[in-house]
Amino acid sequence: MGGSVLGKAESFPLASEKLLQSELQPWQDIAKERQQYRDASISRVEPRVPDVDTRFLPLNVLDTARSMLTHRETDITEKCSIDLINLMASGNLTAVEVTNAFLRRAGVAQNLVNCITEVLPERALNRAKYLDEYYQKHKKPIGPFHGLPISVKEHIAMKGLTFDAAFCSKAGDIAPDDNALIKILFDAGAIFYARTTEPQSLMHIETDSNLYGTTVNPFNRNLTCGGSSGGEGALIGIRGSSLGIGSDIGGSIRVPSANNGLYGFKPTQKRIPKGLMAGAGSSEGIEGTLGPMSTTLEPLSLFMSTILASNPWETDPSILPIPWRQEPSFPVDTTAGKPRKMKIGVMRWDGVIMPHPPITRGINEVVAKLEAFPDQFEIVEWNQEAADTILACDTVTALWFADGGQRLYRELEKSGEPILPLTEWIVTLPSVPKPPGLIIQDLWKLKSDVTKIQTTYAAKWLAAGIDVLLAPAAPGVAPRLQTAKYTSYTSMWNVVEYPVAVFPVSKVDDRDLGAWNYTPVGKQDEDHAAEWDANDFMGAPIGLQLVARRFQDEKVLEALTIIKNTIGLPFVDLAPRSPDSPRL
Repeated sequence: MGGSVLGKAESFPLASEKLLQSELQPWQDIAKERQQYRDASISRVEPRVPDVDTRFLPLNVLDTARSMLTHRETDITEKCSIDLINLMASGNLTAVEVTNAFLRRAGVAQNLVNCITEVLPERALNRAKYLDEYYQKHKKPIGPFHGLPISVKEHIAMKGLTFDAAFCSKAGDIAPDDNALIKILFDAGAIFYARTTEPQSLMHIETDSNLYGTTVNPFNRNLTCGGSSGGEGALIGIRGSSLGIGSDIGGSIRVPSANNGLYGFKPTQKRIPKGLMAGAGSSEGIEGTLGPMSTTLEPLSLFMSTILASNPWETDPSILPIPWRQEPSFPVDTTAGKPRKMKIGVMRWDGVIMPHPPITRGINEVVAKLEAFPDQFEIVEWNQEAADTILACDTVTALWFADGGQRLYRELEKSGEPILPLTEWIVTLPSVPKPPGLIIQDLWKLKSDVTKIQTTYAAKWLAAGIDVLLAPAAPGVAPRLQTAKYTSYTSMWNVVEYPVAVFPVSKVDDRDLGAWNYTPVGKQDEDHAAEWDANDFMGAPIGLQLVARRFQDEKVLEALTIIKNTIGLPFVDLAPRSPDSPRL
């Protein structure tokens, strides 16, 4: 990012100098320094972010966040990204005012749900001032994201800032350059103002680390925000951001999006750049991808089209040269005045673990509303075989840790930080190779299994003749803290490399009370069923997935747009404002 538009931000310390020697420090000292650095960054936000006593917080802290802001700040931060962009493009809002509102709400979010690794007030406000001056001079925006504050998952590199993948040993690592997506969105007018938490090793579907502690769900602080892009999920869920960047190698965009009532998108692998990121090492055979998370659906397509308009394949040979296609997948029949009929498969469960009642209710509600438009939608049942689910799940976990977890263990040993329970759980699964990892013949076998899985799904998709597939995003709503372990509902789509959009449908309410008359089919299913108690999950968002075939990214987002506009998603207001909520 060019220094000429950053001004004072370059003269302010971007990372603690002591952290450059972090490997020589005990992990406790490293964590203390990082938290002090984060708190200091928030202390520079003006007006000062109010303190909060976490001992007396309600479970749902959406109204609490509103009460700590002005009416104007609340109104700005609860607008969708597209409205904010349009208001700044028309001169009705300034980038400085919008950025300051989001900085303050991000600071409030940290106090309530512990989702921030740092905010960037000087850098962001200098950038906003530059954009406002540009607009005043040229009477037009600098690009499609002019003035929009965008939050970023911490391990996605930003030049001059730490990127550690939530390992204490990497807390002194300073990014030498910006991630490719950061560069593209910056050129499009974006403002980067907040960086968010992630779990130790990036391999939990919760967010907890020895560096920053546990990030919780703003709809219910007893529940997890998800992971590994959990800080993004919690921040956007509490409206401290309207659009953020996450990453996904097994569900890390989709699980936090579903848990926090958001729209999230996992693109097809190799469709957009991954760029420079921190981590314990690459996964052999399963590609990760970056992607957007948002309070609304429309910015997901704008994000993708903006990235691809930059022709990223010209500088990154790993990206396939597929521009964002503008022609509709569901063209409107000029005679009927409606899009062509959409054929939707419905996967109600994966054959291994039956979703809790709210997820089943969410699917049933969506299907019932779609069936009310038989001239627009055709529903086809998708029977997911347990054997296919198990093979995909075992294959993906083995490939995540093809080295037997050795890189992970080495990072922990450098600072002496303890392995956390969810890290230990996933790295010691029966399907994960034992150290020192796989021999080459075993790796060939697993990669052959990936091809087998992809071929099986392709044949099944063709036989069903469907355009998209509706499925659970997880076997339940946001789980209780330290209980989220099952990833097959998301990770199977990483194996086959299908693009997936997550969207909010409803929330847990009184309709989910009462006995659940279900007989589990196995031990995992039985343990999961025993976790269900509607009273523990009241108010938690219900999210689902919509899947399309490989490289049909445009199609799945177009299909979701048509579905949303036709049946009116979500069906309830997930975060209604309390009329008597106190304000500053």
